[in-house]
Amino acid sequence: MIVLPDSALDALLAQDVPYGDLTTDSLGLAGRPATMRFAARAAMVLAGTEEAARLIEKAGGRLTQVLPSGTSVEAGTVFLESEGPADALHRAWKVAQTLTEYASGIATRARRIVDAAPGVTVACTRKSFPGAKDLSVKAVLAGGAVMHRMGLSETLLIFPEHRAFLSGRPEAWIAELRRKAPEKKIVVEAGSVAEAVALAEAGADVIQLEKLPPDAARAVIEATRHLTPAPVVAPAGGVTEANAAAYAAAGCRLLVTSAPFFGQPADVKVTLQPA
Repeated sequence: MIVLPDSALDALLAQDVPYGDLTTDSLGLAGRPATMRFAARAAMVLAGTEEAARLIEKAGGRLTQVLPSGTSVEAGTVFLESEGPADALHRAWKVAQTLTEYASGIATRARRIVDAAPGVTVACTRKSFPGAKDLSVKAVLAGGAVMHRMGLSETLLIFPEHRAFLSGRPEAWIAELRRKAPEKKIVVEAGSVAEAVALAEAGADVIQLEKLPPDAARAVIEATRHLTPAPVVAPAGGVTEANAAAYAAAGCRLLVTSAPFFGQPADVKVTLQPA
């Protein structure tokens, strides 16, 4: 599991505590022994706990327990405990709490889609919040999903917006793509069953169905299963835990989704008190 570098965590602390903690310092709490516990208020899949632990250490606290990212916990489970000077724990408190809440929310939603379609690969898009890709990717992996594509540099995905600039038959530009990048799969987005079948017959390796329902996905699979090799048919856009099982039943073995990135953060209860 990836871990955010110290430089990123330093930046988070600097944003929240740029010139000291005015409240804690003014109350004279510096140096007083304290403990801090993080607990799940509801069932969730943890993510970002390693970063939360490191934030506490960097602020001057000591970890006594932490559960790893990817762990499923029930409501009430204490998943992180620390001790140290009250001022140190106060510095790390909100940054560490918020980080685990957002990351665990993504991981939990990803796990729900994975659980809804056993045996199917759930791949999350690159539509994470700008500036939070590293943490978002970690949360996706913690939830048991994979990344559809990390960015524009490593995959071939031809959208209708690309095809608007192309002339000639799809067979021609697909063959040219294969010549230029022979080690890459050629993924093409389609907006209808007929378009999907035509692109598959032209040689696309993966047909990404843009917001087509499960019955349309089934129709594409049935119409292209005679091809050698048959393309991977991947629904995208609108794939959620509510319809993942229907897509799996239609024969899809890859689901592309942005849903885990959008929703409520997980709810983490923090108890910070004198030792």
